[in-house]
Amino acid sequence: MSNRRRNGSLDWSPPGGVIDPGESALGALGREVAEETGLTVDSWSALAYVVEVDFVDLGSRLAVEAYRALSWSGELAIDDPDGIVEEARFCPEDTATDLLGTGPQWVREPVAEWLADPWTEPRTFSYAALGKDPATMRAERR
Repeated sequence: MSNRRRNGSLDWSPPGGVIDPGESALGALGREVAEETGLTVDSWSALAYVVEVDFVDLGSRLAVEAYRALSWSGELAIDDPDGIVEEARFCPEDTATDLLGTGPQWVREPVAEWLADPWTEPRTFSYAALGKDPATMRAERR
């Protein structure tokens, strides 16, 4: 999906978002996918990977669980209540890797590595993000 960020920049990322109170991780992911793409996921894979990002200079932490949609229904249609998503599409793996190149390292690397050689046991990707401005932030993989 193509996302318009607060600073006006665009980047691509898989669907996702925040877990609301009372939601499970997969419940939240299903809701976010529906909002951001119009698709209803009928079944999910086991956990594919976890991403942990420590935003050192901001004093915050991001934790992401990534799953693969195994089956879904519906048609692509964006109804993002946050107004961030501008485009959603299915694309070949090489195109997906290219599109993700505009996003943060902690988004593009795990997806690109999984697309290049899918694994079966969950992996963890850990990063330290340095800086306060998203435009100039630098990430170090741990």
